[in-house]
Amino acid sequence: MRVTDVILGSDGRARCAWAGTDAEYVRYHDEEWGRPLHGDRPLFEKASLEGFQAGLSWLTILRKRPRFRAVFADFEPAVVAGFGPDDIERLMADAGIVRNRAKIEAVIGNAQRVHEMAPGEFDALMWSFAPTVPGDRPATFADVPATTPESVALSKELRRRGFRFVGPTTMYALMQSSGMVDDHVVGCWRAA
Repeated sequence: MRVTDVILGSDGRARCAWAGTDAEYVRYHDEEWGRPLHGDRPLFEKASLEGFQAGLSWLTILRKRPRFRAVFADFEPAVVAGFGPDDIERLMADAGIVRNRAKIEAVIGNAQRVHEMAPGEFDALMWSFAPTVPGDRPATFADVPATTPESVALSKELRRRGFRFVGPTTMYALMQSSGMVDDHVVGCWRAA
């Protein structure tokens, strides 16, 4: 294990070094990242935020998450699916979120796709791409892939269904954050 792959927190716990010392990031690492997440709404929120994160740091999105939730109706697919041009302009004017028209429009379109599904279908679809056998625990960050065959297949299926901002790297990040895979590195207390 390389010293840079884990960091010792002020509480004495060794964590994946990406968590750093920011209290919000540490909480996210300890309480959310890599824990199984289910439900159409929570997974739609995660997919939306991962799409907004593309090209930015996750910490930026995490800090803006409360505002994203407020302006996107807590990511209720049925509500967001009904957003129209006035909502897009409202969102484009909101400095509390990432103001990227293509990403905003993608979230609305993706909400429409989720809303068209039966209750629980989006959750089942997403989790159907989770590896059935856990992979080896990464010893270092260098061992953590950017994509996997499963994330490539998930991305392809979502795109086939009309989803946008769901590339293979974004989908692998979603798989990590929603616990479909567990990439806490060796030495991290969450890897125990």
